[in-house]
Amino acid sequence: MAGRDDIIERAAVALDRIRAGRSARSVVLYGLRGVGKTVLLNRIRLDAETRGIASVRIEAPEERSLPALLAPALRAALFRLRRIDAAKAGLGRAMKALAGFAGALKIKYADIEVGLNIDPEHGLADSGDLDTDLADLIAAVAEAAAERATAVVLFADELQYVPEDQLAALIMALHSANQAQLPITMVAAGLPQLLGSMGRAKSYAERLFEFIAIDRLDADAARDALRLPAQREGVEFSDEAVGIILDKSSGYPYFLQEWGKHSWNVADASPIDGDDARRATDEALADLDASFFRVRFDRLTPAEKGYMRAMAELGPGPHRSGDVAAQLGRQVTTVAPIRNALIAKGMLYSPAHGDTAFTVPLFDSFMRRIMPSP
Repeated sequence: MAGRDDIIERAAVALDRIRAGRSARSVVLYGLRGVGKTVLLNRIRLDAETRGIASVRIEAPEERSLPALLAPALRAALFRLRRIDAAKAGLGRAMKALAGFAGALKIKYADIEVGLNIDPEHGLADSGDLDTDLADLIAAVAEAAAERATAVVLFADELQYVPEDQLAALIMALHSANQAQLPITMVAAGLPQLLGSMGRAKSYAERLFEFIAIDRLDADAARDALRLPAQREGVEFSDEAVGIILDKSSGYPYFLQEWGKHSWNVADASPIDGDDARRATDEALADLDASFFRVRFDRLTPAEKGYMRAMAELGPGPHRSGDVAAQLGRQVTTVAPIRNALIAKGMLYSPAHGDTAFTVPLFDSFMRRIMPSP
């Protein structure tokens, strides 16, 4: 959590305002892979739960519908609210709303799987229209939380994989609840393309959400990330070792962890020195290549691998789409479907019109290692 205290505090203030019945924007954390979005999201969630705020946690993988993700998560949250006070009427209504929501949408979204031995309330979240039903369901859940003087927070990871029409329904539901000052909000995390998706889904998304960029750590925070955990174990990193690790990792938290771990493992004694950090580099890269990078590479088709390799030949990026096409010896229009598929898979994003960049830091060097010839 080095360097993230301000973000944690901003999120905590927003959630406490929502619980108190005041207005606050939902929070969206966005950034590349390996910057610590998921860890940060979990820290904010755990802090909220210790303050008595009810959490709904989902991760949006590819090929799953939003209703299928929300239904079981909201069911679990409602059962947790029941432990606070089962006698409140709002809880029963929220359960009926969830039953109607799941039943009405099972035909449209066949991946919904949630068991409820509750009869739905006719006319509540059961129209079969996602926009209307999700707004009704979110409101009913929020009202149940309000009866218990708490709030419900949806913690959503990998939100960029939610289709834009379903994302629009979620934004509408949260907007409606916000206008009614109901105690429900969202803290989400996703890749940079999430901003564009939310803006296309609903033009007012920029007013409803606070978008917070999560980037690599600055030099001071990166040093703390290495040194402070080691110092708690009675171990020091030399200035030279820290400098080497910061240079190799480019300040990305996940890579700092990898280089720090391997430097620790190869060192014979404290302080961990420059020679240890240099020896750790080969092991850190091998570990990353076999796991962090490889798991993403293996999801690509041969054509997609070729596109990524052409990008890697040009360097870290971002790169103009035309330059990538030229590297491949093809027209931009003929490779556009490959680029779009890579964006959909979360491998690339477009930081500006016509530009293309890797969502995974250091992926260009990995591509050159694993595919030596372009």
